[in-house]
Amino acid sequence: MPGLDIVEDGFRLDGEPFRIISGGIHYFRIHPDQWADRLRKARLMGLNTVETYVPWNLHAPRRGEFRTNGILDLTRFLELAAAEGLRVLVRPGPYICAEWEGGGLPSWLLAQEGIAMRSCDPVFLAAVEEYFDALLPLISPHLGSRGGPVLAVQVENEYGAYGSDTDYLKHIAKLLRDGGVDVPLFTCDQPADLARGGLDGVLRTVNFGSRVDAGLAALREIQPTGPLMCSEFWIGWFDRWGAVHKGRSTQDAAADLDRLLAAGASVNIYMFHGGTNFGFSNGANDKGTYRPTVTSYDYDAPLDEAGDPAAKYAAFREVIARYAPVPDEPIPAPGSKLAPVRVPLTESAGLFEHAELFGSGVEASRPLSMEEIGQSFGFVLYRASLPDAGPAVLRVEDVRDRAQVFIDGQPVGVLERENHEHAMSFVAPRAGAVLELLVENLGRVNYGQGIHDRKGLIGDVTVNGAALDTWITTALPLEESGWESGLRFSASAARVGPAFHRGEFEIDEPADAFLATDGWTKGHVWINGFALGRYWSRGPQATLYVPAPVLRSGRNELVVLELHGSATNAVELRGSSDLGITEE
Repeated sequence: MPGLDIVEDGFRLDGEPFRIISGGIHYFRIHPDQWADRLRKARLMGLNTVETYVPWNLHAPRRGEFRTNGILDLTRFLELAAAEGLRVLVRPGPYICAEWEGGGLPSWLLAQEGIAMRSCDPVFLAAVEEYFDALLPLISPHLGSRGGPVLAVQVENEYGAYGSDTDYLKHIAKLLRDGGVDVPLFTCDQPADLARGGLDGVLRTVNFGSRVDAGLAALREIQPTGPLMCSEFWIGWFDRWGAVHKGRSTQDAAADLDRLLAAGASVNIYMFHGGTNFGFSNGANDKGTYRPTVTSYDYDAPLDEAGDPAAKYAAFREVIARYAPVPDEPIPAPGSKLAPVRVPLTESAGLFEHAELFGSGVEASRPLSMEEIGQSFGFVLYRASLPDAGPAVLRVEDVRDRAQVFIDGQPVGVLERENHEHAMSFVAPRAGAVLELLVENLGRVNYGQGIHDRKGLIGDVTVNGAALDTWITTALPLEESGWESGLRFSASAARVGPAFHRGEFEIDEPADAFLATDGWTKGHVWINGFALGRYWSRGPQATLYVPAPVLRSGRNELVVLELHGSATNAVELRGSSDLGITEE
């Protein structure tokens, strides 16, 4: 059978010795009109393979639905890779981590109380079976055994760092096999987790960013024969809000890549091109303190967020050329960038006044979680009436993740999960005053036991020790396109509370750009209806990447949702990015 084979001393492809030299490219983090460009640049760096996760939650935002359009057209991505002469490693999960919202697990799973994800819980496995039933028919025609580019498929993802239920891994592997996946399966784990996360009869691979010899030795100890492979060779890192921009020395990363290849190992460079957490798709980590990930997933990769070769591109190409053929073509030049454009935002519309665009609220005796009202991303607005005038103390058992608090429309403070905040005091001006809490999902936890991360107000909510008996919970998801047309804008004026701000600008020809939000505090940006992602003055990220295909010749519309207030009434499109001060 043609395709990839695993033998005692390595891989064989169509019967010939083969070394996988791969790089991570996540199709869902790249505008689809730019996929071909990124894949071409992967080949030109010397890669023969690319790797991608599959985000279950983006493909299936609601149970029974499976989307494959636009940025989710996996079939087209695989076809483009094949056209470029590249092989593909597919990592379908169901859990992917990837610093992605919830590790790729759909939020609707959490609407089922008591569900145990990444386990043999029948409720969880039934949903996984539905997912694979929808996904695997898309992948099967592109398997290497059928002449397609897909060399191998991963079973789960770094499971050894989460659990040790071998029966669960066996079930996932069986679902893949029963679904027609007849190419090699593999698992990946960090060195200390290789025993817990692996399966007999399935290729084990190892993940690390340094200490190459130790990592490969750990793999060889538990897997005495077969290919040596590092499935995630970390050459950079991701950023979180409130920290500094992470980087890794080009010289150091290239030296470790050289050590890997000199040892005869196969490799997947994580990441070759990181891309962007567009919209609301970033994940978070929680190892005692909640830490949301920023919008950019640049990852200090060889190909930067805008798809331009960075310092590691030339350095890695030089290393790869010592071990494998590299195309005799020049390193690609940087893409064109938009000249600076200042965009005045001349109209505004309050968020709360437009809550009805997203449906009516749900009345209950307590605040409902996002999952209970069928919501994945964005915001949820809670309203209740205060029974008495005078001093009051609001206590919330758990804020997931950031609550802005208002009394009769006036802001009185913020409660943040990251700061472990649960209480605040204020003065109610009258009996019957309206208490409002606008709660933002800053990203579901994507790693560890914290993946059971329900959003909104969780647990008891009291005022002066007493529960309020009537709450209206209103979903403000903002993730679907089209709602912008319902906004009733008026000439800009000072507004209290969160508001949309709109402006128009004209360009002659689209090109990549970076939106600077200097003077703005916190919020989200859309250009021509495309959700660029979050901005936050706390940094480190200070610009949002604007892919050229989002823009159009002539008039363009830009909408900013500012949650607090701004020191300016304009933003600027620039030709260079600012991801913050770099720490290596």
